[in-house]
Amino acid sequence: MEVLKKSIQYVKGVGPKRLTLLNRLNIFNIEDMIYHFPRDYDNRSHYKNIKDLQIGDKTTIRGVISGNSQYIRINKNRNIVKYLVRDNTGFITITFFNQPYMRNKFKPNDKIILNGQVKGSSYGLEIINPAYEIIPNLEYKTKLDSINPIYPSTEGFSQGQLIKIQQNVLDMVKNKIIDYMPENIKKENKLCDLNFALKNIHFPDSVQALRVAKYRLVFDEFFLLQLALMQFKNQIINNKNTVPLKSNEGVDLLIDSLPFKLTAAQIKVLQEIMQDMEKATPMNRLVQGDVGSGKTIIAIIALYKAVINGCQGALMAPTEILAEQHYISLTKILRPMGIKIGLLTGSLSKKEKEEISQGIKDGKVQIVVGTHALIQETVHFASLGLVVTDEQHRFGVRQRAILADKGNNPHVLVMTATPIPRTLALILYGDLDISIIDELPPGRKSIKTYGLTLDKRNQAYDFAKKELEQGRQVYIVCPLVEESENLDVSAAIDIRDELATTYFSDYEVGLLHGKMNPKEKESIMKKFLKNEIHVLVSTTVIEVGVNVPNATIMIIENAERFGLAQLHQLRGRVGRGHSQSFCILLHNNKSETAKERIKIMEETTDGFVISEKDLQIRGPGEFFGIRQHGLPDFKIANVFRHMKILKRAQNQVEILLKEDPNLSLEKYPLLKSKIQEKYGYFQGI
Repeated sequence: MEVLKKSIQYVKGVGPKRLTLLNRLNIFNIEDMIYHFPRDYDNRSHYKNIKDLQIGDKTTIRGVISGNSQYIRINKNRNIVKYLVRDNTGFITITFFNQPYMRNKFKPNDKIILNGQVKGSSYGLEIINPAYEIIPNLEYKTKLDSINPIYPSTEGFSQGQLIKIQQNVLDMVKNKIIDYMPENIKKENKLCDLNFALKNIHFPDSVQALRVAKYRLVFDEFFLLQLALMQFKNQIINNKNTVPLKSNEGVDLLIDSLPFKLTAAQIKVLQEIMQDMEKATPMNRLVQGDVGSGKTIIAIIALYKAVINGCQGALMAPTEILAEQHYISLTKILRPMGIKIGLLTGSLSKKEKEEISQGIKDGKVQIVVGTHALIQETVHFASLGLVVTDEQHRFGVRQRAILADKGNNPHVLVMTATPIPRTLALILYGDLDISIIDELPPGRKSIKTYGLTLDKRNQAYDFAKKELEQGRQVYIVCPLVEESENLDVSAAIDIRDELATTYFSDYEVGLLHGKMNPKEKESIMKKFLKNEIHVLVSTTVIEVGVNVPNATIMIIENAERFGLAQLHQLRGRVGRGHSQSFCILLHNNKSETAKERIKIMEETTDGFVISEKDLQIRGPGEFFGIRQHGLPDFKIANVFRHMKILKRAQNQVEILLKEDPNLSLEKYPLLKSKIQEKYGYFQGI
């Protein structure tokens, strides 16, 4: 429908100034405005009898003016007008400040409708400066007793202005929007018409109409995204062929040579991966595992399987530190098996990069570990059979696809240590099969976690000194690099300088933050790994992948500034050796949310439990940066609040794709067009 793509500047009431404000709200065309949904509603349709009113109620009253006004002049510039309003159950006073014209506004026995907040005063119950309307009878329907939208806005843009523009937009498209949802799906899921939903999400005829409209629009968001992702997954399965990697010669020998036994969860996930790699369609699998659950060894065995089947493997990590750690692990385990392993990162010299790239191209390098450098145009593989991406949330869908495109439909294994509730994982990774390592290796000691208020910081430092005296190392994490006037947090630079001259003056105190260049970061981390730095003051750049077994204390400053999932990731930097490790959360305990987070962290080290709580507290948008995946944020759906609708939408997608995987039946052309319009850029469908 062309009118939906028409610029918002052509709508009545939108001048140059308002156009700028609308653009600030990411509203550029008619469709953007229609899908700029209210964040809340002022429900004036809910009436109360005067006798049932409570102080603090924001309510609507229908009543009758009882007698004449009372006018009180306080001084030259201040005056008050009061009326008494009655209904069949009692009386309430309405008061108007500095509006002298109101003294003759109402006559005795005028029937009126009022809306406002109930307060207590010496007069009894009172509403100050209410919205009002004189009505012919007490059953009369007015705009005042409607359900009014409250929109996300920006400075300089009033709700009244936004409402008027939205009304003008809806008038332009009234009953003209083509409903892409097939009738059979609407009937099966009790969905209202799209035009009805869009009108009533903004200006509901009733509470029930609002509920029906919201249900339709929430269902649509879940359904369209799941349909796009599942279609994409089916295309991969049906349209792509790869070389089955069936040989397992030497795999058992490799597993037996490990200095530890695989857990039952690791064996189960490894079997799923091996079975996938032996198929003629490419594997596309996500492995979720909590911090320390042993994902890396699973990836190493899978890469070895690719090599013994005559193919190359690639492992892409988000940082050079993590890439180097993986390189060391692979070299230690696979080089004795005669496997040639290469490392390709941005900090290598030009000559080193050229040598590694040539080895990859001619097949001499059988497994390459690297950062984003792996997806550069100059990197070519002889026979790429398996792509592994670690800490997937640091890469987007496109980056994953670019690396996979360097081979002939290679198998793809995605790993993340960020525990994601399974339902949310199905949204973020709907194109992937999901495996979960839900068991930690035996003997690993649980990290003891304690919350301390900021005034007890000295206790945390005293405890850390005892660990340092035992030869251990300490992390101290701060949320900011520099002081901010807006946030009451300590700067990492200042803390490092303070601690180096006071508490930890007998030890080497290092500093790591995001404003350092890559070489500086690498140098600091290598010194910490070698125990040349004893206390590392850092921002969240150490959140992912850093493995220093000798570090046993994690102190997190201003822990209330972090989400639960991030606190859990940071905590996972310790507890990697055989010694007992500790995490101390220094926090400002004024916030109830902060108290709740600290309590959860103290009570559990289960990342999946924590992720569920985090999703509940913060919502999916903040919990996990969906935009990083090439997927849009939801405008109205909420994974936690609308879980039942999500499951219904997912079930409907499964039914639909069993019937018509390519949406080629006559009843689905509009739906297919909508998917291509909304998600074609992501999928290539």
